[in-house]
Amino acid sequence: MDSIGGRLREERERLGLTQTELGDKAGITKNTQRLYETDQRSPKADYLQALHQAGVDTHYVLTGDRPGTVDTQPLGLPAIEPGPEFSPVKMYDIEAAAGAGRSFEGEPVKTIMHFPSSELTEQGLDPAQVVGIKVRGDSMDGTLADGDWVLVDRSNRDPKQEGVFLLLVSGERRIKRVQRLAGGALYLISDNDHYQPEMIKPQDMHDVEILGRCEIRIGRVV
Repeated sequence: MDSIGGRLREERERLGLTQTELGDKAGITKNTQRLYETDQRSPKADYLQALHQAGVDTHYVLTGDRPGTVDTQPLGLPAIEPGPEFSPVKMYDIEAAAGAGRSFEGEPVKTIMHFPSSELTEQGLDPAQVVGIKVRGDSMDGTLADGDWVLVDRSNRDPKQEGVFLLLVSGERRIKRVQRLAGGALYLISDNDHYQPEMIKPQDMHDVEILGRCEIRIGRVV
């Protein structure tokens, strides 16, 4: 199966459950279960946690890999499925993620990282709204380095206060420090002084979409 919905259906059938029965275990309706299985809606973290407790192989649903079959598993040890207290976060390479729109569904997933749900919540993040992006280039040097990972809060798309955001600019995903100016213009700033700031005028805002605020950096200590 090449989609989350298809693998979710495969797991349900493996367990011999109907859409209604599996939905009942996760606290959702049959219709919502159908939307998940047809990739019309993305499953949320609490739903996946409930499925894990019901015996669904959520690692396979999210990644397409069965535990113990992942080539990158060190020393040939079987993969360990994180418990329900952990939330899976999809990690994308910003260069590979080229599609338009708010959703990352359908984009190639570089890897899956699991984070303690309580820690994400303490940071004010909804695990279901978090994705990871691999930083490319040196335009944000001093804040984010080439090759760093950054967790993006997709629920925060309004730069009322200055911050670092993931944006879609003319179809290209970029990470910039964003300031909202009087009149509705956006000022895009690269923390690397070698790059000049860019102003997006209100009449050009149709080419810009804010996809989320960059909240947590994961990178090397130098």
